[in-house]
Amino acid sequence: MNPSVKIFSGTGSVELAEKIAESYGTTLGKIKIQKFSDGEIQPVFLESIRGDYVFLVNGTFAPSENLLELLLMIDAAKRASAEKIVVVLPYYGYARQDRKDKPRVAIGSKLIASLLEKAGADRVITMDLHAPQIQGFFEIPVDHLDSSAIFIPYLEHLKIKNITFAAPDVGSTNRVREIASFFNAEMVICDKHRKRANEIASMVVIGDVTGKDIILVDDIIDTAGTLTKAAGLLLEKGAKSVRALCTHPVLSGKAYENIANSVLTELVVCDTIPLNKEKVAQYNLKNKIKVVTVADLFAIAIRNAYENRSITSLFVHSQRREL
Repeated sequence: MNPSVKIFSGTGSVELAEKIAESYGTTLGKIKIQKFSDGEIQPVFLESIRGDYVFLVNGTFAPSENLLELLLMIDAAKRASAEKIVVVLPYYGYARQDRKDKPRVAIGSKLIASLLEKAGADRVITMDLHAPQIQGFFEIPVDHLDSSAIFIPYLEHLKIKNITFAAPDVGSTNRVREIASFFNAEMVICDKHRKRANEIASMVVIGDVTGKDIILVDDIIDTAGTLTKAAGLLLEKGAKSVRALCTHPVLSGKAYENIANSVLTELVVCDTIPLNKEKVAQYNLKNKIKVVTVADLFAIAIRNAYENRSITSLFVHSQRREL
């Protein structure tokens, strides 16, 4: 008898996990995340998972309890005799700590990879790692999904004719170049210099944006300082309009306020991290922030992982280059 597929969610990603399960054609498995009075976490599976393919959905965004909860879920699944344990990480937290760029710092993304493996994960499915080389931190298979499969159809629907893509910093150029090549469009770069983390000292635009409809592309939007500053600068340099595509809406600090006060026509994000609905309402951002779901993409990835099929078909821009 073939093992069954069972999808469970941690507390951080319940809304997305429900959509993924629905897209797959099932319902979420029953799990209880108990918390003791001192805050200690104890996940309990409320149904048998012996011999099953278990997919655990939980992003490792703040608070850090989401990560600990996921690790405990993996351990519980292993001890309950699951056949395979696949971690579905819509957002891989600590990915920005991918190298030792100064003395005496941790390489957080490597530590997270080691923790997931040690807990008992057999495979990881994630999306838009801040640094693709993080896949090399794992000794287990990693399926790295690309949000361009979501964003490209959205842009095609908008039918923007005078389009130019922009990288909000030099580190985003490869990501932006791929999506720009799909549309046979030009790209520009906003080169920034930081005083310290989350604080920009200066920024310049490399390239001509006069009369163009600009699409800024990045994997993470945190405080929104870089993105909104870049949008303002692009408009000053003669851009006709500025939109932004950002996969992971971390949106910390004054992010919602910064977006509300920005010149952005629209900010399009994925539902890898849930928005703060109270702040969306407070700053009247319902029409300015557009959320597109990654549920169908993850559901297909889960099915393909279970059936040992390739996930190459999930990369829209790759297909276009092959034609």
